Amino acid sequence: MQPVFPDSPLRRILILGPSGSGKSTVGKRIGKILGIPIVHLDMHYWKPNWVETPKDEWPGKVKDLIASKIWVMDGNYTSTLQMRAKAADTLIFLDMTRGLSYFRVVSRYLRNRGKTRPDVTEGCPEKIDMDFIRWIWDYPRTKKPVILRFLEKLKSSKNVYILNNQNEIEAFLKALRIRYGRDGRI
Repeated sequence: MQPVFPDSPLRRILILGPSGSGKSTVGKRIGKILGIPIVHLDMHYWKPNWVETPKDEWPGKVKDLIASKIWVMDGNYTSTLQMRAKAADTLIFLDMTRGLSYFRVVSRYLRNRGKTRPDVTEGCPEKIDMDFIRWIWDYPRTKKPVILRFLEKLKSSKNVYILNNQNEIEAFLKALRIRYGRDGRI
């Protein structure tokens, strides 16, 4: 099924999904198609050595990030989801399987072992630990239902797209490129 896009341009796009679903990759591709900047929340949340931003500081950081007129923003961070969704005109949920998430996370780890990915704060080398493995395992049971209920409530006032596999992602990006792309290519 082809996605239906609004007449007005997409200006503030929020991408959600489990780890390894492709949020950063899809975000970069959308940013390139539309010619708008990508905001990787991991780059703003994590401090070197995987130190978290203090909980009382994080909402202020996010408020500053969403103040821009245009952005593609990837990341879950449910503590600020309502704030980001309110600012967004478009929300995309990458509903990938647990198996695919694990495969992509392990592949990413092997590709980047000991290095910092470009979408994460410098000084945060790629790693996998039991907490992260458990988070991926629990996501379909704990986070996904909450996000889907949240998105359902937004469908009447926002552009909401739920993409269930790589073919749907590619079809969405192709349709986006045809509808809004500046040069017709990714």
